[in-house]
Amino acid sequence: MVFSSFEFLFRFLPVFLIIYYIVPRKFKNLVLFGGSILFYAFGEAKYVLLLLACLVLNYILGCLMYRNAMEGRGGRQKFLLTLALVYDFGVLFLYKYSGLTDSLPLGISFYTFQIAAYMIDVYRGAVPAERSLVNLGTYLTMFPQLIAGPIINYSEVRTALRRRTVRLADFEEGLKTLILGLGAKIIIADRIGMLWNSIQMVGFSSISTPLAWMGAFAYSIQLYFDFAGYSLMAMGLGRMLGFEIPVNFRQPYMSKSVSEFWRRWHITLGRWFREYVYIPLGGNRGGKARTFFNLAVVWILTALWHGADYNFLIWGASLLVLLALEKLFFGKWLEKSHVIGHVYLLFVVPLTWMAFAISDVGQLGVYFTRLFPFLPQAADGVVRELDYVKYMADYWPLFALGIIFSTPVPTMLYKKFGKKWVGSIAVAVILVLSIYYLAISTNNPFLYFNF
Repeated sequence: MVFSSFEFLFRFLPVFLIIYYIVPRKFKNLVLFGGSILFYAFGEAKYVLLLLACLVLNYILGCLMYRNAMEGRGGRQKFLLTLALVYDFGVLFLYKYSGLTDSLPLGISFYTFQIAAYMIDVYRGAVPAERSLVNLGTYLTMFPQLIAGPIINYSEVRTALRRRTVRLADFEEGLKTLILGLGAKIIIADRIGMLWNSIQMVGFSSISTPLAWMGAFAYSIQLYFDFAGYSLMAMGLGRMLGFEIPVNFRQPYMSKSVSEFWRRWHITLGRWFREYVYIPLGGNRGGKARTFFNLAVVWILTALWHGADYNFLIWGASLLVLLALEKLFFGKWLEKSHVIGHVYLLFVVPLTWMAFAISDVGQLGVYFTRLFPFLPQAADGVVRELDYVKYMADYWPLFALGIIFSTPVPTMLYKKFGKKWVGSIAVAVILVLSIYYLAISTNNPFLYFNF
C-alpha cells in the first residue's frame, strides 16, 4: 500500500483516523502501533515478523543496558550495544547485500537506521531506554515514515509518545501538507517520469544529445518531487496524528555547491551519517587528510546504503570527488558566487543522478557518450537528431512546474496565503488534479521504496 493510492487515501486512512481519534488517549499509541503493522502487512506480510523481531530484540537489549539511572557506562553496555548493532546491520546485510535472498523487505534500510540510532543514543545516555514496548513499537513502525523515512530520532518524538493533542488547526495543516506532497508526487514526479521511461524504451544509443540532457534533467526532477513528495506526505500525516516529523528537503536545487546540495537533500539521512559516523570518526578536526578519509567512509557507506551495485559505487565516488574538490579548492568561491555556483550545481548533479538511475554500467557509458558527443560513440543505433523537439513540446509544462516548485517562491506564497481562501482553493485544485491523475494511472510506486 502506498500513500498515493485510492486504497490508502479513501479506505485505510479514513477508517484508521476515525478509530485513532475516538479511542481514549492512553490507547492511541496501541492503535497507531497496530495500524502501522497492518499498513506494513498490506505490502509485506511475510516480513512483519522480521520487523517485530527487530523491535523486540532492541527493546530488550535497550532495557538491559542501564538498569537504573545511576549506572555508568561500562563493558556490559558496550557488549549489549554491539550485540544490537550486529543483529540490526547483519539482517540488513543478509537481505540487501548477501545475494542469498530474492527480495528486499520494504523499509528495512530506514527502520534499521532508526532503531540503530535509538540504541546508540541509549548507550550514550542521550535518551533513557523506552520501558514501554508499545511506545517503542510506535516510534519504530509509525506508518507515515515506516517505508521511506524521514529517519526520526527517538528524542524528537519521545515527549509526543507520552502526551500529545491534535487540534483542529493541526489536522487542517497536516491535511494540506499531505495534499501538497501528493501533488508533488502525482502531478509532477510521475508525469515527468514518463519522459525518462520513454528514453529508456527508445534505447540510449539512439537518442540525440539534447534529448539525453532532457532525460537527465527529467530524472532529476522526478527523483526530487517523488521523494520530497513522500516526505511532505509523511510530515502531513504525522501532524494529523500529533507528531512533528522533521523536514527532509530544503530546495536542494537552489544550492551553489554539491556540499550545500547534500545539506539540503535527504536531510535526515545526512544527519544520521554525520552524528553516528562522521563526527565519531573525528569529523574535520584532524586535518585535511583525516577529513578526506572521514568523508570517504561516509560516502562509501552512503552509496552502499542505496545498494551494492556498481552504479551506486560510481555515484558515491563521483560525489566524494566533487565534495573533496570543493572542500580543498573552490568551495568557498562557489558559495560567494551569485550565478556560477548555481550553474555548476545544475550541471553536475544531474550527471551524478545518471549513475544513480542506470544500473547497467555499460549502458551508463553509452548514455554519457550521448550527453557528450565528442566521446567515442557506440557503433549501433541510429540517432534521430530532432527527436527532442517532440518531447519538448509534450513536456515543457512539466519542466516549467519542476523549475518553479524547486525554488522558494511557492513556499513563500503558501506561508503568506496558505491560511486564506486563495490558499485553500489552490490546495483543493491540487487535490482534484491528483485524484484525476491517480484515476488514469496504473502504477506509481515511490522510487525510494527500492532502498
